[in-house]
Amino acid sequence: MSSRRALVVGGTGPTGPYIVQGLLARGYAVAMLHSGRHEIPETPAEVEHIHADPWSGDALEAALAGRRFDVSVATYGRLREVARVLRGRSDRFVGVGGVPLYRGWMRPEDWTPPGLPVPTAEDAPKVESEAELRKGWMIRRTEEAVFEHHPRAAMFRYPHVYGPRQLVPREWCIVRRILDGRRFILLPEGGLTLHTYGYAENLAHAVLLAVDRPDAAAGRSYNCGDEQVWTLRQVVEHVARILDHEWEILSLPAEAALPAQPLLAHEQATHRVMDLAKLRRELGYRDVVAPAEGLRRTVEWLLANRPEPGGLTERILGDTFDYAAEDRLAAIARDALARMREVRFEARPGPGLSYVSDADRAGGRDRARR
Repeated sequence: MSSRRALVVGGTGPTGPYIVQGLLARGYAVAMLHSGRHEIPETPAEVEHIHADPWSGDALEAALAGRRFDVSVATYGRLREVARVLRGRSDRFVGVGGVPLYRGWMRPEDWTPPGLPVPTAEDAPKVESEAELRKGWMIRRTEEAVFEHHPRAAMFRYPHVYGPRQLVPREWCIVRRILDGRRFILLPEGGLTLHTYGYAENLAHAVLLAVDRPDAAAGRSYNCGDEQVWTLRQVVEHVARILDHEWEILSLPAEAALPAQPLLAHEQATHRVMDLAKLRRELGYRDVVAPAEGLRRTVEWLLANRPEPGGLTERILGDTFDYAAEDRLAAIARDALARMREVRFEARPGPGLSYVSDADRAGGRDRARR
């Protein structure tokens, strides 16, 4: 057995199995601390299981009494308590937080004009108080608490995760509509919103880079996610292609596109794009799974593990799949578009000619006269 020991707190969610397998591949003897309620077949047999409540400091103290680890990776539980209990018990600490600590991530209107900077770097303004936004403030304070207990820790700010075992799979909103034979899907603002997502194996790879490069990662926080950021429309089109489905994409104003809010995980169609330059520069990050392949694997997982219609997953997503209401919205959208197309301009608007040659400019004038 290896003399190097690693602890993973969690390990059964979307990224956990990849982290566990990555630590084993690096020669660590791995123990997983989790509740024991969600054992998964992906966990290798040689992994030790420590069953305890990762949300309780007392339970963690009892479960880890007399134990010491070379590295600990905390992906689940009450991170502040996990960090506190592992102080003095782990030489290195790697934690997983989240991007809602950035001001504007959850409430774009907190910026003027509304919307996050694109892209958003690690030093972007954070939520400043509980009064401003409790969830964002708690995530920020938790990250700060980790560094108070472990000054050389590395923290990874996860975006929304996609892949197998995701408890809130936005892709199901697309997949179920295709399985139900829908011939159109409603998207806000043409589906042109950009939003950083991370395929589970890519996020695990980012976390493991801190294990590989502990000095570079010490005391640092990193955005992580897929390097390639797709528009919502591209995601929808990729899923349709995977399932060999053809349908119409109908654009609605964001305030009217209520059925698409679960896809955005937000009421507003603003961009939420993370800057990954620091992760690439300092830890050498590159995607290990292309987003198109990650999306294919996600769709296959959903087909094999279909959420119950109207069940917990769909309730958490907030998608009602109210097709009668969607049909009414689609009819209104088509009628409005037809009426707008009837509007005639005296001269057809078009792109400017500021940076074209004199000949092209002259040609443009000739075409306008015709």
